[in-house]
Parts: sequence; C-alpha cells; structure tokens
Amino acid sequence: MRAVVAAGRVARMVAHIVHGLWIVNTRWKGLDAAERHRYVGWWSAKLLRVLGVGLDAAITPQTTARLITANHISWLDIAAMHAVLPQARFVSKSDIKHWPLVGGLATAVGTLYIERASKRDALRVVHQTAEALQRGETVAVFPEGTTGAGYPLLPLHANLLQAAISVNAPLQPVVLRWYQPGHPYSPAASYIGQMTLMQSLWRILTARDLSVRVETLPLIETHGQERRALAEVLSQRLSAALPKP
Repeated sequence: MRAVVAAGRVARMVAHIVHGLWIVNTRWKGLDAAERHRYVGWWSAKLLRVLGVGLDAAITPQTTARLITANHISWLDIAAMHAVLPQARFVSKSDIKHWPLVGGLATAVGTLYIERASKRDALRVVHQTAEALQRGETVAVFPEGTTGAGYPLLPLHANLLQAAISVNAPLQPVVLRWYQPGHPYSPAASYIGQMTLMQSLWRILTARDLSVRVETLPLIETHGQERRALAEVLSQRLSAALPKP
C-alpha cells in the first residue's frame, strides 16, 4: 500500500518540478523580487504537500538583511525554509547545481554554490555572501557543513559567519526538526552516511505523517565578534532549542 502511495507522490512531484522549470524559463525574467519570492514560497510549500510532508512554522518576520544559520538534516531543508522564508538565497554544495531538474531551479532562485573541499572557494563565497548582505539581501547557510540525524547538533564551521561579521549583519538562527508520531526526530527524513538521494527520497515518499518544524530564534548581533566565538554562541542557541529525544 505504501508503494502505491509513493508512486502517486512521485508522479505529482515530477509534474510540480516541471511546472517550476516552466515558470523559471518563461516568466522569471519578467518578475520583480517580491513576485519571485511569492513564487518561491508557493512552490516550496506545495512541494512539501505533494511529498506528504506537514509544515509546522514558528516564524518571527524580519525585514533586515541577515545571515540565516540553520541546522541541517535533509536535502528537503531548503524547501522547508523557502516555504516560510522565500527571500533567502542559500549557500549550497556545488553538486546540487548538477542534480537533474532540481539544479536548474536552485540556480534560478540565486543559490550560491561552494566547493566545500576548497578553502579558496570558501573565501570566494564569503565575499559573495558579504556583498549580498550589503545589498540588503538575506542569505542562508548550514554551518554544520553536512546533514545530521537531527539531534544532537553537529560541530559548526565558522568560516561563512565571517561574511556577516564583515558587514555587521545579524545572524538569524533557524531550528529545523523533522518528526513523526512516536519519533521526535524522524529517521525517515535524515540524509546521512552512505545513503543515496534516491534512497532518501523513497524513505520520505513512504513515510507516515512526516512533518517538519521551522522555527526562527532571536537575531544575534555580530558587530565586534570573532567568528569562532560567534559560532559557539550560535551552537548554544540552536542546541537549546532542540528538545531532547
């Protein structure tokens, strides 16, 4: 029975992705920033619904440019955050640029790609992120650098936080938690170890009552901060907001 449900979700997912590609290839250039953000929010929220994922949001609206810093569990984290924070430009690993179908959508919404193994490339992305923040844009990063099981939080990398420090932009901590009945941290959502994208997708498609909570925490000012100390403060804030399983 779950296989039948999953097959239906796959068909709707592919149709929704194709629709998104049609929008970015035919209408995107003629849209202003606010219109693009509306499309991003609508498309991301519908993707979650198509996949059978419930969205539980606790968001405090902000208008200031900021560096969103979130914990990382699933390749769907970006869709979950875009559903409620559609203005965010994500820093993502360069592999995503080449993912079938989805890569084109990621590029269209302004994703900044990074070669995580290259220190020189990390410096380039720090500069790009700082420039975007200075223009008044909102950028989102996953400072853990990789996906985890949801709890506990992995050690944070401080490098990209330098972008916010250099232009005095605040950090916006965001806590993500994927859960199911009886599972405060859903094993179906985690994308870890040697798991392939297709294996992860199948686990999500066949999951029962899977939901994701997206919660914003108070801004953290960066003026005069040192990036490693800032990463420690951020780690403490995110960890404190994750309930113990």
